[in-house]
Amino acid sequence: MASEEKPGWFGRLFGRKGQPAPEDKPEDKPEAELPPEAASPSEGEPDFATAAEDVAHVPLPPEETGEPVPDVVEGADLLPVAGEPERPPAGTAGDDPAHGADPVDTGDVNREPVVAPMPDIQPVDSAAALAHDAGAGPDCEPEAKGWWSRLTSGMKRTSSALSERVTGLFTKRKLDATTLEDLEDALIQADFGVETAMRVSEAVGKGRYEKGISPDEVRAILAAEVERALEPVAVPLAIDASRKPFVILTVGVNGAGKTTTLGKLASKLRAEGRTVMLAAGDTFRAAAIDQLKVWGARTGTPVVSGAQGADAAGLAFDALKQASAAGTDVLLIDTAGRLQNKTGLMAELEKIVRVLRKQDPEAPHATILVLDATVGQNALSQVELFSQAAPVSGLVMTKLDGTARGGILVALAAKFGLPVHFIGVGEGVEDLEPFAARDFARAIAGLEKD
Repeated sequence: MASEEKPGWFGRLFGRKGQPAPEDKPEDKPEAELPPEAASPSEGEPDFATAAEDVAHVPLPPEETGEPVPDVVEGADLLPVAGEPERPPAGTAGDDPAHGADPVDTGDVNREPVVAPMPDIQPVDSAAALAHDAGAGPDCEPEAKGWWSRLTSGMKRTSSALSERVTGLFTKRKLDATTLEDLEDALIQADFGVETAMRVSEAVGKGRYEKGISPDEVRAILAAEVERALEPVAVPLAIDASRKPFVILTVGVNGAGKTTTLGKLASKLRAEGRTVMLAAGDTFRAAAIDQLKVWGARTGTPVVSGAQGADAAGLAFDALKQASAAGTDVLLIDTAGRLQNKTGLMAELEKIVRVLRKQDPEAPHATILVLDATVGQNALSQVELFSQAAPVSGLVMTKLDGTARGGILVALAAKFGLPVHFIGVGEGVEDLEPFAARDFARAIAGLEKD
């Protein structure tokens, strides 16, 4: 029979006991010359004609025939070894690296899968995470730094960039027109503005043309000119005690740091012994409401808030009414971030001012524009357009530690002359401090405090 010469599908799959594997077909013999009965079935199709005979040749397991099991195949059928409890594979919950996991006696009752105990994970307060800077303090910094140390550290990117340019320009070179032009370019690139850059360049070249000058002398001249430009605008935030509540409105673009600045300011005012109330007027962003509530809880300050999407002007009106009834010293009102070129959003800001003045014709008593130093020259446009929508009375500059172009504050002072109340160089509550022109000038020039 053909099945004696060529095993069927089942025989090829399991092999016939005691029968050697068929030899390969010679390469030089064409397949067409083979007898039809000797031709192999197509690949993947079983030979049903010989299936019954193939089954008869399948070897029985060793445990049924009584034959000894070779060591090389013992356990190959994945049956448990006699005398040992069955264990799950190693790497599962509660496993022993050598033997696998301990067996679980489930009995006859259906049980839920045994799950390894999870590590003790404390729940995360998302609002607290958003206000992570509120918790900065002695626990976060083993050694608290003074303001000068934090200021110079925060301004290091700007001061280092300037120092490198100045050192490269004035090392072993005499002053000439090209050198002074290069100095102006370096200052303009650091956002000092054209006016300040020209004034510094003239001061450096005065009486020193075609003479040598050291980089330290150039930095000293730079610090003196920056201090001279900023001294008129370094004005502390004054709280008029005769106006209760003294209403402070904060405005600015998205991400400038208004909510965080308000929280830090509330902390400082509370430290001065003043009573403060916060109004969560950024009703477009739920995270801002939660963030301000966290600041209120940390500083012991009541917070007036509403649902997300509530009318911001109406909330400001209610907050002023509550602050007046409670005899609060200062009311701090947060507002939603808005781009200065969006007419509709700026109109909403104007509405908040109008509604406040229905109760107090002089409110808000101070409108603080919070600026992000990393936006560079765009800050000039922000000051101009926000001043048209609200009576901007002062500036707070944040994130001076995040840019190498911190000279924008000098350009703002030269163009607008608005008071600069505070600057921020970090995320901690202590990183917002009243603006001091001399300290800022020496820090940006890379000089030590005198």
